[in-house]
Amino acid sequence: MPSKKIRTPIEPGFTYHIYNRGNNFQTVFFNSDDYNMFLEKLKFYLIDYCAIYAFALLPNHYHLLLHVNDDIGKLDFSKQLSRFILSYTNKVNFRKHRNGSLFMSYFRRIKIEDEVYLKKLVYYINHNPSKHDISEDFKSYEFCSYRIFLIDKPTSLARSEVLNWYGRRQEFIDFHNYLHDEESIRKLTLEDD
Repeated sequence: MPSKKIRTPIEPGFTYHIYNRGNNFQTVFFNSDDYNMFLEKLKFYLIDYCAIYAFALLPNHYHLLLHVNDDIGKLDFSKQLSRFILSYTNKVNFRKHRNGSLFMSYFRRIKIEDEVYLKKLVYYINHNPSKHDISEDFKSYEFCSYRIFLIDKPTSLARSEVLNWYGRRQEFIDFHNYLHDEESIRKLTLEDD
């Protein structure tokens, strides 16, 4: 029977941790242009369908924390997400002279309904580059959302909303500085499915 993480319906008005990895753990981001293209396509395809709360892109997988807009049709978001991933895959396939799917067939998703869980999840997503030894310090990793919360430049990230969950920017920083118990956020991880 398929995992709940691929059967959970995406419904308007709810927040989801959406993640996927390359087939057979293969690389899906080959250079910095790929990471940037993925983020540009994320904005192009999804910004009218959801709020983007957090993200982390690693060589063989991605994590997104998204809140689906209330006024989106029940299947519209999933279709748009599929268009986004297909567009990215087609560009990579063309450039790398390959064909077929780049990512596993079904993206995973976890519906988020608890504020404490939500705050830990933002931390988990931002911390992912360090967790997987991609970066010694996730705070300086270019392809996760952490740095964007601390600058004042315009962004497509729902920065104000996320910072409000923590109270203030400094509390957001303090929360990310605190070493969280890995076991307490185990259910947030990609590896447990």
